[in-house]
Amino acid sequence: MKKENALTPTPTIQVIERMFSLIDVLASREEAISLKEISEKTGLHPSTAHRILNDLATGRFVDRPEAGHYRLGMRLLELGNLVKGRLNVRDAALAPMRELHKLIQQPVNLSMRQGDEIVYIERAFSERSGMQVVRAIGGRAPLHLTSVGKLFLAADDPLRVRSYATRTGLSGQTRNSITHLQVLERELSRIKQYGIARDNEELELGVRCIAAGIYDDQGKLLAGLSISAPADRLDEGWLPKLQSAAREISATLGHDAKR
Repeated sequence: MKKENALTPTPTIQVIERMFSLIDVLASREEAISLKEISEKTGLHPSTAHRILNDLATGRFVDRPEAGHYRLGMRLLELGNLVKGRLNVRDAALAPMRELHKLIQQPVNLSMRQGDEIVYIERAFSERSGMQVVRAIGGRAPLHLTSVGKLFLAADDPLRVRSYATRTGLSGQTRNSITHLQVLERELSRIKQYGIARDNEELELGVRCIAAGIYDDQGKLLAGLSISAPADRLDEGWLPKLQSAAREISATLGHDAKR
């Protein structure tokens, strides 16, 4: 008796592959799609597509708003919300942060906004990095004095930025600190244009930072990933690596950069 090749797809796997292709077609359109069009796009015979779609409809993975037309069902939304609820920015960021640190050998920080401040929630660093001044996890800093904080201010509308300036007085901590609203607004305009923010010894003398944003599935800025380095050692060549890590974390959280 001829032994079946282990690489040959079994009927069960074939059905699963067909199911995925049907779901992908339904996901490509907001409105319901006719069975005829689904069949054409997937290359499946109408009777085959009809049978699988009916099975999916039984499980609420697919809806039939009218005879012969299909769209994604609410069960997928329910499952998606479960997955989304379990996602954690810190958990998603840990591995990319460690990989980035291995590449650049400088501290990599994960920060989130809380009111008018940035809170440091995770860090990847080593004693060999040479950084003497590093904010502790749980440490805070004003938005306008940090690279990640500026990302959040750049995401705000102008009125909110002015309200922030009024509340905080834009107090500085070093001779490089931005303490005037017009200067800050120009800086935020550049950040919006390039998607990268910098701290040029504005929080601590001798320390410079660059930051990129981390976004959720709705395109909302959730956190910022930043690299800290001695002022004379920060390398602009790190930018692509930083952006790549931030995109990887965002993708894990459901962000679609193409949208």
